[in-house]
Amino acid sequence: MEVSVMGSSQVNFGRNDLGCREAVNCSFTKNLVVNISSSLKNSKICVGQSVKLGGKCLSRFSLKASGCSQAEPVLSKNNRNPKQTDGVKLFVGLPLDAVSNTNTVNHARAIAAGLKALKLLGVDGIELPIWWGVVEKETMGKYNWTGYLALAEMIQKLGLKLHVSLCFHASEEAKIPLPEWVSRIGETDPSIFFKNGSGQSYKDCLSFAVTDVPVLDGKTPVEVYREFCESFKATFSPFMGTTITGISIGLGPEGELCYPSRHNPSKMNNHQGAGEFQCYDKYMLSSLTQCAESNGNPLWGLGGPHDAPGYDQPPMTSNFFKENGGSWETSYGDFFLSWYSEQLISHGSQLLSLASETFHDVPISICGKVPLVHSWYRTRSHPSELTSGFYNTANRDGYVEVVEMFAKHSCQIILPGMDLSDNHQPNESLSSPELVLSQITSSCRKHGVEILGQNSLVANAANGLEQIKKNLSGDKEMSLFTYQRMGADFFSPEHFPAFTQFVRNLNQPELDSDDQPMKEEIRVASNHLQMQAA
Repeated sequence: MEVSVMGSSQVNFGRNDLGCREAVNCSFTKNLVVNISSSLKNSKICVGQSVKLGGKCLSRFSLKASGCSQAEPVLSKNNRNPKQTDGVKLFVGLPLDAVSNTNTVNHARAIAAGLKALKLLGVDGIELPIWWGVVEKETMGKYNWTGYLALAEMIQKLGLKLHVSLCFHASEEAKIPLPEWVSRIGETDPSIFFKNGSGQSYKDCLSFAVTDVPVLDGKTPVEVYREFCESFKATFSPFMGTTITGISIGLGPEGELCYPSRHNPSKMNNHQGAGEFQCYDKYMLSSLTQCAESNGNPLWGLGGPHDAPGYDQPPMTSNFFKENGGSWETSYGDFFLSWYSEQLISHGSQLLSLASETFHDVPISICGKVPLVHSWYRTRSHPSELTSGFYNTANRDGYVEVVEMFAKHSCQIILPGMDLSDNHQPNESLSSPELVLSQITSSCRKHGVEILGQNSLVANAANGLEQIKKNLSGDKEMSLFTYQRMGADFFSPEHFPAFTQFVRNLNQPELDSDDQPMKEEIRVASNHLQMQAA
């Protein structure tokens, strides 16, 4: 799973050129609708969401913005942060399986029609996930970029910008595994993957303890990732800085900087549990042992906390996370949680460093994704954050070190969950996505790190569109927001009318009389799309 404190936070709408009407007529709109709808009948793909209607589109209003994606990026002194102007750019994520496991474009006709519709709506750009398991599938060092090049060319021809997500994890949802050669290594050395206290392995990404260990046929994962990035840079050089304006580097499970603490392979996760510590592969245990011995307490290095709860157990039922007098507040608890979070930060720093070094000479922004871990935030111990790797409690700000790491490498932070509000969280989970967001934002502002927003991957989050609008027009100062993600639900009767109203309500100025007919075109297009998608 899985999207700034510099620049303006205003959501600005303005009139576009009067000549835009020639670009969109009813005939073209109907033909485009038919193309999308007919493609969707033969596939499960659908057009994604945007937060902007452009003048060369079905409306006369556009969300003007800037940020890490600009038509003519301007590098700052540190070559990372593009020049800021007013507003927020809107991107839409392509489906996770836009390129298949065999390196072909899935549902190419539907994607082509969808991209045209997004351009018509006035979206600034597209986010494209690029999978390690697709590009470097069979042999280390042998890359095949065919499907992704085809999509980049398609996006370029439409004049859209492109943000690329380099994914070094697997995806069950998209049915894309890790490279075959990596999985073969994992069969002989399963400790390259995370392991919990019950001996269950998480095989969708490599353990953070092996990031700089030569476990991949004599190479470290950092070396393999660097070569992957260098191949990407060389292959996509014609797009760099013009079409491709941003790159996010995958930092862990679902691309996020965190441990897979909530990924229970044997049970369905629920909001009751806080997850489990993932520190039982031999490489993590070796690091823990060394740290404990150097600390003068070798017994602390035998494993993770013995009094921590299981995946689906309420965290307060065990002693470790107890509100008052829990082990998390002891000397041992501080030792373990410090070591656990340091492993996470060390891994993240190495990957951000390699990305920043690889792309230092091209005018693009470099980003990494940090999850919005909000369950149990209203407790003193913050158990879900602790198992995820963020040593954040009532006594300690665990995000400062993370934000400082991003600042050190002049990278931007992608924060998901911009559609989540406190009012719609289960009471029993003591959750607060709004407070987590506020805490991280405050730290980013202090250290000059820009935030790029995303919605969560929760379909139709209650009041989600209104919450996105609130965050975009508030003081979060984001330069870019990415709506995740294109899928089959966008044009459904449950979603599309609400989304259309959401766009219309985004602080639009009064319509001039000659703009009024455009409303009818939007209505006709919406009705056609809803009927075809039903």
